[in-house]
Amino acid sequence: MQDEALLRLEGVVENIVYRNEENGYTVLEIADGDDYITAVGIMPLAGAGDTVVLTGSYTEHRSYGRQFAAKACEICRPTETADILRYLSSGAVRGIGPATAARLVEAFGESTLEVMENDPDRVMAVRGISREKALDFSAQLKANTGIRTLMLYLGEYGISNAAAVKIFSALGPGCAEQIKKNPYILCQGDMGVSFERADFIAKRESFEPDNEIRLRAGITYVLRHNEGNGHTCLPREKLCDIAADFLGVSREKITDCMDDMIFDRSLIKDSLDGSDFVFTPSLHLNEMYIASRVKLLLSFPAEKIDGIGEAIEKREATDGISYAELQKQAITTALTEGMTVLTGGPGTGKTTTLNAVIKILQSKGKKVLLAAPTGRAAQRMSEVTGDEAKTLHRLLEVSWDKSDNPVFNKNERNQLKCDALIIDEVSMVDCCIFESVMRALPIGCRLILVGDSDQLPSVGPGNILGDIISSGLVPVIRLNEIFRQAQESLIITNAHKIVGGQMPVLNKADKDFFFLYRNNKGDVTEVITDLCVNRLPRAYGYSPFENIQVLSPSKKGELGTAELNHKLQARLNPKSDAKAEVTIGSKTFREGDKVMQVKNNYDIRWFRENGETGEGIFNGDIGIIESIDRRNKTIKVNFYDKTASLGFEAASELDYAYAITVHKSQGNEFDAVIIPMFPGPPQLYYRNLLYTAVTRAKKTLILVGTPQTVEYMVNNNRRTKRYSALKFFLQRDDSLY
Repeated sequence: MQDEALLRLEGVVENIVYRNEENGYTVLEIADGDDYITAVGIMPLAGAGDTVVLTGSYTEHRSYGRQFAAKACEICRPTETADILRYLSSGAVRGIGPATAARLVEAFGESTLEVMENDPDRVMAVRGISREKALDFSAQLKANTGIRTLMLYLGEYGISNAAAVKIFSALGPGCAEQIKKNPYILCQGDMGVSFERADFIAKRESFEPDNEIRLRAGITYVLRHNEGNGHTCLPREKLCDIAADFLGVSREKITDCMDDMIFDRSLIKDSLDGSDFVFTPSLHLNEMYIASRVKLLLSFPAEKIDGIGEAIEKREATDGISYAELQKQAITTALTEGMTVLTGGPGTGKTTTLNAVIKILQSKGKKVLLAAPTGRAAQRMSEVTGDEAKTLHRLLEVSWDKSDNPVFNKNERNQLKCDALIIDEVSMVDCCIFESVMRALPIGCRLILVGDSDQLPSVGPGNILGDIISSGLVPVIRLNEIFRQAQESLIITNAHKIVGGQMPVLNKADKDFFFLYRNNKGDVTEVITDLCVNRLPRAYGYSPFENIQVLSPSKKGELGTAELNHKLQARLNPKSDAKAEVTIGSKTFREGDKVMQVKNNYDIRWFRENGETGEGIFNGDIGIIESIDRRNKTIKVNFYDKTASLGFEAASELDYAYAITVHKSQGNEFDAVIIPMFPGPPQLYYRNLLYTAVTRAKKTLILVGTPQTVEYMVNNNRRTKRYSALKFFLQRDDSLY
């Protein structure tokens, strides 16, 4: 929509039909003679009786008819006594009803709102109004003035009213002046404003390129941006080069500014293996704390378990199995040491070993808790062990502070009540959540970490499993024998070939691993689509929504997830008059779509069929859209183990999930996995990514493309460089606690 096409609508608000208090989305009615005009948009402060000036355009809603879609809303305070009385009687100011409104207007007339905002002592003199109430009325009106000022100011820079509401909530009254003094506070935290947008505002406010505020914000931004790439720190020299190039200033200015930030501890410098690295304070403390707690667990191990040998023999007799020597060693180590890592690829007996550890601990009267980083991983852990497993967030009892940041109720002051904690899929766990686990873990509790060190590392910052293993400080048992029954699966044997640098077997078509040769992208796409729509459902009864998952190394390109999702949605869930749909951003979601949450959102409430409720939908959760309610602006999604209603604003954090990246598939397993094998970006086509993709398949794995691509990935043994410090903190003698 071009600015010249925008219309201006002025009138008095007669009625508020609907308002989302979280993001300010409002449906209201404006008097137009004997009729009403319905207006929709981000208008958090508009109330009945307000005179508003809306900028936007008329649209035709399929269910609700003609509406005015407001892009901007300017509220004019009423000045006539009758309008002021109506405004206050409407409940626009919390705590004022019609009777109180009448007394206020009688006392102050046309000056009522000005007196209420700026002279609460006079308001106290009105019958029935205490000092506390008068101050509250003043604060509410000042807040309304502040957010109006902020919306007008930020609107000039293309920042939405919804973002302005979030910014005002974070910064409070007077934030417009704060932003003018330091626009870069907008790209701190989670306010939805990029550094580039804040930088644009700073230029308009006459900030010079080498202004210290800008340099400090830019250096911090580079560090935090790289947290998104998994790094907890960066080499000092590398950070200087990147920041100088990013900010367009000399390296000398960056070095001087960084020295000042290190001096005042806005940044932390630490020497790792003879080189200087730079951290944000939070992540430096994070990894230091983890290292200290690991050392404590090892120094003060859990109570010794007696009769381990006899207990193992009893488990063998009970379950009718015979453990391999390495499995017995793993069981013994887990029951002896304060902390143990159990690692190994598919088919090497990790589950069998883990079950033995759990049963023996329980037989000795020990309380064992099980956890995993994702809902799917926790559900799978429950299925294979027969005991309840929780997500780490549920285990730690997540809640939220006033700024909607996650806070874990289980911590050093309210620790977990257990004798042993077992965490599966540890390769997925980032250092932030692992620090919270370590804070909640009592000394003397046994910690057993289970995972595959050859999998991709966590999406978030840190390399927990890799650093703990490579530190040499924690006992590690690596299971490497593929058991006979697992050898019958080509998925498992080929996965081990891949991780060992050997070509998988591609010419067998009688088991669970299939290769379909196609030598152009169009044919690869057509085969993948046909497999999802026709061939796999007919041959195996698989549902493309519940059993089949397409995995791609890349988001972009003809065989990336974006393009594959477009084609798969058109075939699997085409447009229909019987299905409601809504366009959010660049995506049109419709009922029946397979979707994935792509960002942690701790605010979304969910419920289960058994009546259990909770909050939080997390990055990587996959579900099906059950319904779209355009009137209430919500999308109901069944995330398999829980159902949630997302407001349209929150639904911007959804993406299609017919095809997902290999990185996003971590922690999940699917009955059937299809992977395009066609040349792409070298940085995404490497051995561990292929190994991770292959091991996501439980029953059927199909590669579609060229054998040369498979060979390239197998031979490309580069691992994405990830800067982290936990290994070094574990190896050196200093400690926080």
